[in-house]
Amino acid sequence: MLWDTHMHTHFSVDSDADSMEMVRSAIEAGVDGICFTDHLDLLAPDTKPDNFPLDFLTYFSEIENLQTQFDKQFSINIGVEIGLQTFLKDQLPEIISGYPFDFVIGSSHMVNGEDPYYPEYFIGKIEDQAYREYFESILENLALFDCFDVYGHLDYIVRYGPNKNQFYTYKKFADVLEEILRTLIHKGKGIELNTGGFKYGLGHPNPTEDILKRYHELGGEIITIGADAHKPEHVAYDFKKVPEILTGCGFQYYTVFQNRKPVFYKL
Repeated sequence: MLWDTHMHTHFSVDSDADSMEMVRSAIEAGVDGICFTDHLDLLAPDTKPDNFPLDFLTYFSEIENLQTQFDKQFSINIGVEIGLQTFLKDQLPEIISGYPFDFVIGSSHMVNGEDPYYPEYFIGKIEDQAYREYFESILENLALFDCFDVYGHLDYIVRYGPNKNQFYTYKKFADVLEEILRTLIHKGKGIELNTGGFKYGLGHPNPTEDILKRYHELGGEIITIGADAHKPEHVAYDFKKVPEILTGCGFQYYTVFQNRKPVFYKL
């Protein structure tokens, strides 16, 4: 049995999912627990609390209500996915320290102010150069941020590339990817196995099995699991593949964060 610790609801700008429906879908899928990780993506370093895209007070109130309703029946944690950008190096740590999150995912959704989700990002760029630019931006973030527990979907950009992962391999970017993994391990941070890659038709998770395996070979042990669901029907998406992927990469345990502390569960 597994936990799905990456999912979004109507508190995220890219989802209108009802949180109760996400819980019901998770129970139906047979997972042991979930963690809500709605988006906090700030577009300016001086964004005021009353203008955050994520309403923390209402968010915590709604999820705590669910925790009360499902007490002793189903485990529900409260987390957040923060969009890391270098100009937020002072603001994000202050925000995160102000709330009792169980789990914080740090992710790269923007590269030099541009979002790879949109095809315009790739205009005038060779695909491999665009991918490398994305990975290098992760290294820039890692030099500045410690206010997260795992780095989300490390090769997120390949979901949206002109050819997706048709020509993408770990070996092409091994130099920068290895530096990312070594830095994460040195900082005591984990990565996630994000099954959203299967939903996007990549045939692999984000990051790919080669990256997961290399992280473990380098000594990394903190690995969380999430489907990156934005709709109830995508909760625990393709989780049946997860145990074989993780054991094939050398892992014996997966991780769930409680009060920002890793708890390890046998696969």
